[in-house]
Amino acid sequence: MAKTPALPPLGKHMLKFRKQAGFSLDELARRSGVSKAMLSQVETGKANPTVAVVWKIAHGLGVSVQGLLEGARGSARIEVLRRHQYAALTEGEGCEVEVISPIHMAGELELYLVELKAGAILDSNPHFPGAEEFTTAIEGKVEVTSGRHKETIEAGDTAHYDADVEHSLRNVGPGKAVMYMVVRYERK
Repeated sequence: MAKTPALPPLGKHMLKFRKQAGFSLDELARRSGVSKAMLSQVETGKANPTVAVVWKIAHGLGVSVQGLLEGARGSARIEVLRRHQYAALTEGEGCEVEVISPIHMAGELELYLVELKAGAILDSNPHFPGAEEFTTAIEGKVEVTSGRHKETIEAGDTAHYDADVEHSLRNVGPGKAVMYMVVRYERK
C-alpha cells in the first residue's frame, strides 16, 4: 500500500507569495474574493481550505494552483486583454483614453492608450502619494506638465514624472497626438 505524502505547507507558501507581491491580507481578500479571516486561518495553518478556495487564493496572488502548493511560481502565463475589452474613459473634449491593463492591476500598475486632438489637454488631479507616470509619445508632440515642471516630448520620447501632484498632457502639435501612459503606484 502506497503511503500518502504529507500535505504541502500551503500557508507558508501563501505568506511567501503575499509578501513578495507586497499585499496585505485585506488586499489579498479583495483580489481573491476570500475573506480576510479565512486567509489568516489558511496562512497560519488553522484551516484546511477547499479546492475552490485554494484556486481563488492562487488567482489573487497571480500564481498557478500548482505553484501555490509547491511554493514555486510554476509555469509562465500569458494574460491577453483584447482590443474590444479595453475600457474607454471620457476625459473631456478631444481626449480619448482607453484602459489597456487588466482590472485586477488597478491601483497598482495601470496602462493607458491616450489620443489627443490638436490643442486638446488631459488634466489630472494628484493620484495617491508616491504615484508616478511614464508617457511615451507614439505620434505627435505633447507638452507634459507635473506641478511646476514642463517638458515637450515627440514620437519615440518618454517622459517620467510625479503623478501625486496636478499634472497634464497637452497636444501642442498640428495634428493628433497618440501616447502610451503607464501609472505606477507606490507599494506599501
